[in-house]
Amino acid sequence: MSDNSQKMSYHAGEAKGQAQEKASGMMDMANNAAQSTKETMQDASQNGQAKAQGAADAVKNATGMNN
Repeated sequence: MSDNSQKMSYHAGEAKGQAQEKASGMMDMANNAAQSTKETMQDASQNGQAKAQGAADAVKNATGMNN
C-alpha cells in the first residue's frame, strides 16, 4: 500500500511541476506581448509627434509665419 501511495505522491508532484512550468511559460509569453505592445505604442507616438510637427511646419511655411 505504501508503494502505491508513493507512486501517487510522485505523480502528483510531477504534475504540479509541469503545471508550474507551463504557467511560467505563459507568463513569459504575456510579458513579451506586453513589452512588444509598449514598444509599438511608443513608436506610434513618436511617429505621430513627428507628423504633427511636420504639419505644423508646413502650415507655418504656407502662411509665412516661419520667417
